[in-house]
Amino acid sequence: MPQMNDYRIRLATENDVRPALEMKLDSWREAYAALREPSFFAHHQEQLEGQVAWWERGLASGAQFFIAEDEQGKIIGLAGGTPTIEEDKDTGVEIELGMLYVEKQYYGSGLGAHLMDVVLGQRDALVWVLEGNSRAQAFFEKQGFKADGTTESLVGTWQGLIERRMVRAHG
Repeated sequence: MPQMNDYRIRLATENDVRPALEMKLDSWREAYAALREPSFFAHHQEQLEGQVAWWERGLASGAQFFIAEDEQGKIIGLAGGTPTIEEDKDTGVEIELGMLYVEKQYYGSGLGAHLMDVVLGQRDALVWVLEGNSRAQAFFEKQGFKADGTTESLVGTWQGLIERRMVRAHG
């Protein structure tokens, strides 16, 4: 298993967008293969160019996300947070962990927790996790998040899946 010093974490730049999105899609294939048909992944692969442009505009507008890269500069993880949206204000937290993806070979290495800490620090936060993604649910529970009973039925290419809100509140 890779060690903590086998990677570095930094703010993503425009040049990182495409490889980060490719890594994210690979993570989806790994995590959601039992939940989605191959056509789901093919559709999102076809949408990659549009996603790259959207993310590049976001970075140009001041959005941020972090990447982890191995010693050869390959992106092996990414994470980002956003301010809590109005519908989640009832949690009392101000930040949502909007994404956290780590390559499978880094599961259990501490990389996911390290990326999350870079984005959130020790702040109270929330995250939405797909039902059926027991690995992610267990990871977030270990990090102090608890399901609060709020769920959301997804639409579009995610239709048929349900996300469960998890909240970390120290208070």
